Amino acid sequence: MPSLKEVRIRIASVKSTRQITSAMKMVSASKLRRAQNAILTMRPYSNKLMHIMQDLSHDLEGSDEGVYGNDRGEHKILLVPITSNRGLCGAFNANIVKETINLINERFSAQWKSGNVELFCLGKKGADSLKSAGFEPTRINTEIFDALTFENVVAIAEGLMAEFVNKKYDKIILVYNEFKNAAVQILKAEQFLPVSGDQSDDKPEKEENQANYIFEPSKKEILEALVPKSIKVQLFKALLDSFAAEHGARMTAMHKATENADELLKDLKLSYNKARQAAITNEILEIVGGAEALNA
Repeated sequence: MPSLKEVRIRIASVKSTRQITSAMKMVSASKLRRAQNAILTMRPYSNKLMHIMQDLSHDLEGSDEGVYGNDRGEHKILLVPITSNRGLCGAFNANIVKETINLINERFSAQWKSGNVELFCLGKKGADSLKSAGFEPTRINTEIFDALTFENVVAIAEGLMAEFVNKKYDKIILVYNEFKNAAVQILKAEQFLPVSGDQSDDKPEKEENQANYIFEPSKKEILEALVPKSIKVQLFKALLDSFAAEHGARMTAMHKATENADELLKDLKLSYNKARQAAITNEILEIVGGAEALNA
């Protein structure tokens, strides 16, 4: 049985840890509320924009204006894992790293061996974990989550779009956690470029009798402006999803850690009381033994 001093030290340590996890839970809950509002406001706009683009894009297939939709196969691949800059959020980052490695080993194994797969990590934790696993990122951006605004995301998106158009990459895939609620994140491996005609999961079914619309300006001109904007919005939505999912995962992890600390404190206090009772009993026995020795 541990000594009273050892148990007291452990109780003090667990209490200190519990205060930290409880504070982190409240901070994450506050940040989650803002991040959740941002993604829930953004998602309907993003989905509607994607639906409009998909409905119009068929007319541009094979034309010069459809450069973002050109499917050149899977020769040069860029994977963009989106993780966090900070830890203590459960399996949030580990799931992204695992999915990225699975994509390389199972889907792009030949391209990786020939050096045609590159990694562009958004977030510090993913980059560190991939380095440890032997997958060296080509580029790392850790500043985006310090100021997650549409203007900052546009700069990244335009760079990726230019690299795709210049044929540096044939396919760009985003790997991120989609926010569902505070306790649940959905792992996604989403094709960013080329633009696919069936990217949206919640696209409404086409009605049998669709109306014929008159477009002003033409479909071609609308798409020339709509496609680049839709691509930028897609990246912004993925980052907002990941940001909200991160705080949800951290709040859940800190809530569980606080509960575990409470249970551990109960066990430690029980052990402390047992050790204290044993010490008192030994002292009484020693006193009684000494008194009997004197009487003898």
